[in-house]
Amino acid sequence: MNKTAPAPLIYWYAHLSIQDIALVGGKNASLGEMYNQLQQAGIRVPNGFATSAQLFRDFLTQNQLDAPIDGLLASLNSGAASLKDVGQQIRGLISQGVFTDQQEQCIIDAYLQLEKQTGTSSPAVAVRSSATAEDLPEASFAGQQESYLNIQGERQVIAACKQCFASLYTDRAIVYRQEQGFPHQQVALSVGIQQMIESECAGVMFSLDTENGFPDVVMINGSWGLGETIVKGSVTPDKFVVYKPLLEQPGKSPIIEKKLGLKYEKMIFASGSHCDTPTVTIPTTEAERHILVINDEETLQLSRWAAIIERHYGCAMDMEWAKDSVTKQLFIVQARPETVEAQKSRTVLVNYKLEKTNAPVLLEGASVGAAVACGQTYTVLSPHDIDHFPEGAILVTERTDPDWVPIMKKAAGIITDSGGPTSHAAIVSRELKVPAIVGTEMATHRLSNGQTVTLSCAGGAVGQVYDGRVGFTTQHIDMASIPSPKTQVMINAAMPDGIFHWWQLPTSGIGLTRIEFIISSQIGVHPMALLHPEKITDSQVKSAIEQRCRHFTNPPDFFTDTLALGISKIAASQYPKPVIVRMSDFKSNEYRGLLGGEDFELHEENPMLGLRGASRYYHPRYREAFQLECQAIAKARNEKGFDNIIVMIPFCRTVNEADKVLNVMAQAGLERGQDGLQVYVMCEIPSNVILAERFAERFDGFSIGSNDLTQLVLGIDRDSAELKPMFDARDDAVKRLIEHVITVAHSKGCKVGICGQAPSDHPEFAQFLVACGIDSISLNPDSFAKGCDVIAKAEQSRDQET
Repeated sequence: MNKTAPAPLIYWYAHLSIQDIALVGGKNASLGEMYNQLQQAGIRVPNGFATSAQLFRDFLTQNQLDAPIDGLLASLNSGAASLKDVGQQIRGLISQGVFTDQQEQCIIDAYLQLEKQTGTSSPAVAVRSSATAEDLPEASFAGQQESYLNIQGERQVIAACKQCFASLYTDRAIVYRQEQGFPHQQVALSVGIQQMIESECAGVMFSLDTENGFPDVVMINGSWGLGETIVKGSVTPDKFVVYKPLLEQPGKSPIIEKKLGLKYEKMIFASGSHCDTPTVTIPTTEAERHILVINDEETLQLSRWAAIIERHYGCAMDMEWAKDSVTKQLFIVQARPETVEAQKSRTVLVNYKLEKTNAPVLLEGASVGAAVACGQTYTVLSPHDIDHFPEGAILVTERTDPDWVPIMKKAAGIITDSGGPTSHAAIVSRELKVPAIVGTEMATHRLSNGQTVTLSCAGGAVGQVYDGRVGFTTQHIDMASIPSPKTQVMINAAMPDGIFHWWQLPTSGIGLTRIEFIISSQIGVHPMALLHPEKITDSQVKSAIEQRCRHFTNPPDFFTDTLALGISKIAASQYPKPVIVRMSDFKSNEYRGLLGGEDFELHEENPMLGLRGASRYYHPRYREAFQLECQAIAKARNEKGFDNIIVMIPFCRTVNEADKVLNVMAQAGLERGQDGLQVYVMCEIPSNVILAERFAERFDGFSIGSNDLTQLVLGIDRDSAELKPMFDARDDAVKRLIEHVITVAHSKGCKVGICGQAPSDHPEFAQFLVACGIDSISLNPDSFAKGCDVIAKAEQSRDQET
């Protein structure tokens, strides 16, 4: 009679796959899957082994713990005992249990085999918990059990395994299972013993944007040392965003965001006999705080790995990476399905919008949740004070960890001193649907208990904390109800930070991107001041400029690189659909507001009609600066791969001026027609309409600027309050010019679009534009759905008339 062979107590990663969750839990099954299936694609995964889930069950049985644990959980469910007491007692029972000699020897033998494979005596390992209900697409269970880093030696590994067993019953794990509907008795725990990477730097990586679910990017966070500082939120990490669809194009570097984080500390391996713990946290050096943890090549390599892992698993992924301090090689040390954004319904887009306010901004940080919350602040510095937190208050704290989840559930919003978009506070806030602003640096010092604030995550990647209560509106856009007009409906874009919020809209692209918004908000320096610092007369201004571009050996590179990243991020949101980027159209008084502007700008009586738009681009005062703008566009198109970018020239007064601008552009590497580059012109001056045929010979399209065109046709200052009732793009004189330029442009094979709210706000104006055969209408994103409805009805009316 054949006897069934006993199930193995140990499984090496080489013998595991994602199908083995029941055997070794989600984390270990995923590591085995990558170790076996993805190393051939170049992805490095540290070797290791896992204890079986059955070993955990046997451990409980042989130590006679099943009944006592069931009894304690029953007392919790009945209300006879508190969560704190029950969790503590169960963990104590497990910690006092013992392995059989066979179980212990199996673990030790596998550890000694790992020692041979690595060629290292007593190799450092990470001992990680892996539950059988974990890393599932519908429930992550992330952070519910413990991990132990830099564990060395046989006895230490055995002790860490028992600690992992006990952590199945942390307070947070008990509550999480109850909320997810997983019976405690059906969840077992495997322990992963994985070769430890002594990280020079490490971090977290997602194969989508964690704030809005935009699926075409990889988002990477990184800090010095071990990755625990990011997960725990004790540092604000560096941030990198890469556009996935262009990753495989030869010679392209589609990095669209690089942001330096405040990396004040790092966790490293402890060394020396005096150390009581396997890891220590120490301050980073001044140099480490001011450089990015990975370079462009490493950023792209990690992103390619993320794309491969996502394709292999067939879903958006949450990954952890590390860079070995000795070999400088990158490794993937964990991968699990992303369970928040990937599970969201995409049928309705919710948009929060703050009312206009003069309320001061108290703090800024990374925004989480794209929502708004108002309330009174309450500062909590220790989880022991959780019971005192009032329901519905704004939680203010240094950082959070899994023990803080109960208090986070009671909060209307969360503000932390440290942490980034992949910290514990951010991850849990998303799961709880509670808006948060993390990494503000000074929240616990600047905000006092009972202070009323408004927490706004509605403006993009950077969130603001306003003093007092600021009103806001909530818009629900039903995606299925948006009609699809024949006329192309595009959106206007200003800031790169919030552009991915609108990725679900069925747009035809972006009809207007104003680069002056990127220049003023993300650069803040007059470009001529970067080119000619010797002409700056104010020493304080000079010092402020040097501080802004201190990470660049060549100051003008600060301008071109920052502008290229911002433009690329906007272009990525719509790729491969067209994105029209208007070159700078600051007036002299607006340019003077930038750092260094006073030394390079004229004082003009009427800046609106002065040195602006195209006239600047070839003028000796600004030509060099315009070439920096061209270099930024060339970098975004050619180096990063965003060939969907169309350049647009504003306020081009004469045909001769158009020729001069196109010549300067060609000298700077932007030649119309080369590599498919299209160049449009703003149609906002009567001369553009009168000589439309000649402008059409020089440009590929027109974009009607109805505000300036109305101003110059009617002779009305667009900012005049007294004449406001007369300022109307629907005036017959303006409409006649619009109709004329559309007719002429089409006869020359040029497209014509219009940017502005008038078609959305005035159905009869939309009907007029549609009747003229306009090619595209570009609206603000929050009025896109309304605009599509108005334009579709206008088309229907036109068709009925014809």
